[in-house]
Amino acid sequence: MLGEATTIDLSDFERVDMRVGRVLEAEPFPEARKPAYKLRIDFGPLGVRRSSAQLTVHYRAEELLGRLVIAVLNFPARQIGPVRSEVLVLGVPDPDGAVVLLEPSVEVPLGGRVF
Repeated sequence: MLGEATTIDLSDFERVDMRVGRVLEAEPFPEARKPAYKLRIDFGPLGVRRSSAQLTVHYRAEELLGRLVIAVLNFPARQIGPVRSEVLVLGVPDPDGAVVLLEPSVEVPLGGRVF
């Protein structure tokens, strides 16, 4: 339930593979049910992955280029229309529900793990 946290062990948290990546490409995704972008994200030694992200309220596609993001790499890939989304880019909803990216505030190595 929203607002009620369930206690987990550190080992549960460690199973979620959250990494830093840099957006290489961002383009409109008109086939998505909700407005979104198709992204290609570089995770350094872990390679380049694709994602679909509902970021259109707060970000223009060109503003995302080169931006560091945090994503979950070990969720199963999902087919979203013609796009195979391989990672889940993380964000927090603003008061109206639009996604605001979680991102490092300083330069960090690509592929760096969140812990």
